[in-house]
Amino acid sequence: MSWDDGLRFSRQEASTLCLAAARREPLSAGFPEPGRFWELHRGWPEPVAKATPAKMAAASSSDSDRAESSEANSKWLDAHYDPMANIHTFSACLALADLHGDGEYKLVVGDLGPGGQQPRLKVLKGPTVLSESPLPALPAAAATFLMDQHEPRTPALALASGPCVYVYKNLRPYFKFSLPHLPPNPLEQDLWNQAKEDRIDPLTLKEMLEGIREKAEVPLSVQSLRFLQLELSEMEAFVNQHKSKAIRRQTVITTMSTLKKSLAEEDAVSCLVLGTENKELLVLDSEAFTILAKGKKLWTVQMPAAILTMNLLEQCSRGLQAVMAGLANGEVRIYQDKTLLNVIRTPEAVTSLCFGRYGREDNTLIMTTRGGGLIIKILKRTAVFVEGGGEAGPPPAQATKLNVPRKTRLYVDQTLREREAGTAMHRTFQTDLYLLRLRAARAYVQAIESSLSPVSAIAREPLKLHAVVQGLGPTFKLTLHLQNTSTARPILGLLVCFLYNEALYALPRAFFKVPLLVPGLSYPLETFVESLSDKGISDIIKVLVLREGQSAPLLSAHINMPVSEGLAAA
Repeated sequence: MSWDDGLRFSRQEASTLCLAAARREPLSAGFPEPGRFWELHRGWPEPVAKATPAKMAAASSSDSDRAESSEANSKWLDAHYDPMANIHTFSACLALADLHGDGEYKLVVGDLGPGGQQPRLKVLKGPTVLSESPLPALPAAAATFLMDQHEPRTPALALASGPCVYVYKNLRPYFKFSLPHLPPNPLEQDLWNQAKEDRIDPLTLKEMLEGIREKAEVPLSVQSLRFLQLELSEMEAFVNQHKSKAIRRQTVITTMSTLKKSLAEEDAVSCLVLGTENKELLVLDSEAFTILAKGKKLWTVQMPAAILTMNLLEQCSRGLQAVMAGLANGEVRIYQDKTLLNVIRTPEAVTSLCFGRYGREDNTLIMTTRGGGLIIKILKRTAVFVEGGGEAGPPPAQATKLNVPRKTRLYVDQTLREREAGTAMHRTFQTDLYLLRLRAARAYVQAIESSLSPVSAIAREPLKLHAVVQGLGPTFKLTLHLQNTSTARPILGLLVCFLYNEALYALPRAFFKVPLLVPGLSYPLETFVESLSDKGISDIIKVLVLREGQSAPLLSAHINMPVSEGLAAA
């Protein structure tokens, strides 16, 4: 007898099956004709043709062939599907990280809980929940980042909720950051001051607050919004309770990400970047910036259904960056710009997406469904996303008619000229090309002879120089990294000289000696540059490395100084 996942039994068959299970009898004893196929019809099973061994083998072979064909055509391997995983979240609350520094990446989930109740922090290893702890409020976003250089290099976990960011270290509460309060509406502040002095009654206060809410650009505080929702009989008690309290206006966090602090390496220290509801961008551990510019729409792609969630798919091994979109019709579409690369069909609408390293697999796609299910897919190592691989037929742009300009008289004359004098034009081009190569070679020789290069061309003085400028101005920090590239011989008796426009810049030391250079080590030589111009202009500072008693430099560098933003802002 073959079985279907959705197979239902009649009441008589169900009771027979339960009795057989209770008595530990074979299941075939409860059916009058064992060996039949059973098929669903209007929700109930009906017997079909007698099941012979040959038919059962043929059916099994057909099912396996269909499964193998579908698996071969797909770019993904089905690793796990649990429709009862009880995970209710969205893409911003999913993060993948090596939480314990063992090379095993875990899935961190900010779970909203059924119906938005009982939010919890869950950590999954494979398909199983490794740990679970309650959260103080509903999460808005989750991110993992490295806070310091201490060993072991285990990342911290940040959960944004309302106006707060909760940071966890080793899955334990570490510290809590709260957004700064916003200045209240001055008209609202004046009304509550009058209510404090009993100069207006609660009904008048309500009418005036409603007028401010409709017209003012600065939103009302939570205290005033709660007051406007009260019944007339409750207003006086609320005013007496809150009129002596200070009015505070608080924004909330809507999105969160990370930004490398100083280095672009994968294991570099990062800062948290918070986007708030009042159009501010906060970078923790450095500065806060306000978003002034708005984006420009470049193109639009029509979807067959409403978009429920989106996230980034980044395949580092192939240099691929694409966007994943989960639709209400149960599809997950992968786009690179406007091009559809792949379509994944799921049993249920997907509400969150996350792609990255999970466990020890680099390219793992994790999805959660509207009903709380968990789907894990692994991208095949041989899979290649090809433009147009997600849909058949030519792209719509192919049917667009191009507006080809008409041939002008000038175009016709130039065409005739190229036909008649093609050989002479080619010879002229070749002559100009040879002259260009000759000038480039002469400039290269002159640069070597004049030491106009950051790498020394003299074998007995193997040096290498590069410079770094830090700061916004008017004071810049200039760091020269000088390295002896020889294998065994130290270098002594070098000098560093700066050439610059004294009307634009001032340096405390324009000429100093270099200490002994040990082979293989990079020596940082620091100095400060003061910008004197308030016109927002900049110039080049030349750095020369010389040998004592010699006028020709060993090597040099030209530093393009940035514009002083401090003086420009002033």
